[in-house]
Amino acid sequence: MASLVQPKLPIINMDDLKPGTESWISTSQKITCALEEYGCFMAVYETVSKELKKEVFDSLVTLFDLPIETKIKNTSDKPFHGYLGPAHTRPLYQSMGIDHATSLEDVQYFANLMWPSRNHHFSKNIHSYANLVSKLENVVRQMVFQSYGVEKYFESFNKSMTYLLKVMKYTPPKPDETNLGATTHTDKSFITILGQNHVNGLEVQIEDNKWVTVEFLPSSFVVMATDPFMAWSNGRVKSPRHRVIMHEKEDRYSTVLFTYKKGITQIPEELIDQEHPSRFKPFNHFKFLEFYSKNAIYMDERAIQLFCGV
Repeated sequence: MASLVQPKLPIINMDDLKPGTESWISTSQKITCALEEYGCFMAVYETVSKELKKEVFDSLVTLFDLPIETKIKNTSDKPFHGYLGPAHTRPLYQSMGIDHATSLEDVQYFANLMWPSRNHHFSKNIHSYANLVSKLENVVRQMVFQSYGVEKYFESFNKSMTYLLKVMKYTPPKPDETNLGATTHTDKSFITILGQNHVNGLEVQIEDNKWVTVEFLPSSFVVMATDPFMAWSNGRVKSPRHRVIMHEKEDRYSTVLFTYKKGITQIPEELIDQEHPSRFKPFNHFKFLEFYSKNAIYMDERAIQLFCGV
């Protein structure tokens, strides 16, 4: 008899971990296995307090209620970094990008565009939130590097990483609209950290093309591998296909911390051998973004394969 139990993403506690301890080592193994099998996992991370999370998501309601004339001031010469409004292919979706979100000065610059009379409360909360979430990304990356025996590259990676915080709003569909909030895709950052309010909608494709509806736990984030991370690992980690389906009748607000690596990314020599021949050539992450922005029909991992596959 077939099981009626719905598959779920691995759940991993990411609080109070110290390098070198038994819990650190065992958690590193769990993370690496999860990223290889699923491409993602749910991180319980109470370092971001419930109070701060509430403040951030409450502020997003105010942000997206601003006039369109204000929101379109959020521009960038980098693909997908500025404001994206509803379109016929995504009628339920809009997003804004806060580049270098771990810098208070850059968050204040964004806030001043939106509120010329200043909004220090928004700046303070978003900056604190982005920094705490970036620490989670940093720990995950360090653990994977250590698991693969390439931790000597970790510090040089840190010096070349930059962070984009994208904030998003999905509205419930009207009777004549699709409930597709975001079409099936894989991510083009290096590591993605997703948070949301109480409204679910994220779905991840796992083995046998099954779709898992992600039910976020309190104080949790979804950590997701990406196409560039898959390429760096020489295909060891999975870049999972995912989408957003709006089933509920409330607005869904979410945050995504995207990490990007400046300069050239290449597979560590330790991850290339007879059983694992090199699958990807060295590549420039931001050049890949430009390539993808001009070839957006390749929403999944085919984009990185076309760009730098061997």
